[in-house]
Amino acid sequence: MTTHADPGWKSSRTKRLQASLIGALGFPSLWTLGATWRWRAKGEEHWQAIFDSGKLPVMALWHGRILPSVFYFRHRNITVITSDNFDGEWTAKIIHRFGYTTARGSTSRNAARAALRAKRAMEAGHPVGITVDGPRGPAQVAQPGAIWLAKATGNPILPFHLEAASAWTASNWDSTQIPLPFSRIAVVMGEPFPIPADADEAALGRARVDLEHRLNALKPQALALLEA
Repeated sequence: MTTHADPGWKSSRTKRLQASLIGALGFPSLWTLGATWRWRAKGEEHWQAIFDSGKLPVMALWHGRILPSVFYFRHRNITVITSDNFDGEWTAKIIHRFGYTTARGSTSRNAARAALRAKRAMEAGHPVGITVDGPRGPAQVAQPGAIWLAKATGNPILPFHLEAASAWTASNWDSTQIPLPFSRIAVVMGEPFPIPADADEAALGRARVDLEHRLNALKPQALALLEA
């Protein structure tokens, strides 16, 4: 969920205090903002169908939609992958208070450790959320983490996307969207899709591209839902 790796931050008392302060201020700020949002949802039955089948969702989204997703999916026993650096630390402090647990690492740093922790979280009964183009992009290009996790655990991928009717959009690599107070927000969940346990490298590559297409197809559905 971050943009820079800085493994030395843990040795800095100032940085540790900063992370704690950001976490302490970030939670009430996001809660206050999120409490004003008005939601429109489509595809919640896909979420429920996964649980009804005895499985858990590997939740896949684009990095630029983290903020509203944290609020919408709060207190659902979800584990999310967060980077093992300064930004990941304060992010974890905020989302823990929304009922999430975290697996630390990223596709660019400590990826194997994060993947193993995510697998163990699913074995312990937690859905897992992954920003599939994070933590540094390229934007809307899926990395293989969600595909690997679905294959390793037998749990299906649940792609989802959020769009706000009114929002501030950052000029960063992922065009982070921060919905404005009282904005309407559409959440669209796509059909779950499994990754076979015997999928070879070619099949995994096709699945990664398929995930990109599925996520991108959800954006116009979310925009249409806002206009309905």
